[in-house]
Amino acid sequence: MQIDILTLFPEVFPGYFNVSILQKAQAAGRLVIRLHNIRDYAAGKHRVTDEPPYGGGGGMVLKPEPIFAAVEAVIGRQKAKGRRQKAEDDHLVTLSPVHHVILLSPQGRPFTQQIAQELAGHERLLLICGRYEGVDERVRQHLVTDEISIGDYVLTGGELAAMVVVDAVARLLPGVLGAEGAAEADSHATGLLEGPHYTRPAEFRGWDTPEVLRSGHAANIQRWRRQAALRRTWQRRPDLLSTAVLTEEDKWFLRVLAEETVSREGE
Repeated sequence: MQIDILTLFPEVFPGYFNVSILQKAQAAGRLVIRLHNIRDYAAGKHRVTDEPPYGGGGGMVLKPEPIFAAVEAVIGRQKAKGRRQKAEDDHLVTLSPVHHVILLSPQGRPFTQQIAQELAGHERLLLICGRYEGVDERVRQHLVTDEISIGDYVLTGGELAAMVVVDAVARLLPGVLGAEGAAEADSHATGLLEGPHYTRPAEFRGWDTPEVLRSGHAANIQRWRRQAALRRTWQRRPDLLSTAVLTEEDKWFLRVLAEETVSREGE
């Protein structure tokens, strides 16, 4: 997969992208990340990329020209074919199915593991990092194909959001995590939170590792982990249970948890 990132601050990315799993994914050729400075595509001596908004108000807005120019340069401009007049065609950027242009914005659809899985199916992504008060509306209307938000809060820019998206998507690419199916056990991958993990030593400051995890009995360990995930989801994110795929055994265990809760509340 290739991911292109348009930003005013490309220097913030290498520190994160060049370590650990993302670095290994790039070294193995499973992931290509290319950074593009929007300012390089701005016209004029001073390479201006932002202007005050029409109608007044605080803050600055990213201009459409450098963003359109950057996207066109990165993915290659393709004229639309059809009955449109030539004058109108000259303003169009037609994207092929492999070009998924995403604006990182607080107004986008909330990012989830399911969306990460969806994006991992694309051959190529292009992420636009917003700044200041946002981008000119014509970028939204005529250039981007998707908008994504990583949460209901406002950041200084879209760079952190782009890192989150790249990380979440890269983990789902074949071979990136090494062990086959490793990402399938992550929190949210199956609709549940991941259960607790333990490692050596078996006893630490009087706190023991659950005996079942040291038993070597694969079926019992698998059952314990599934029930631990159900319990943690029940306790912390019960809303996820309404959409998770549950077996009959899962449903039985949730009834047990419900009875335990009622019993505790009645004490």
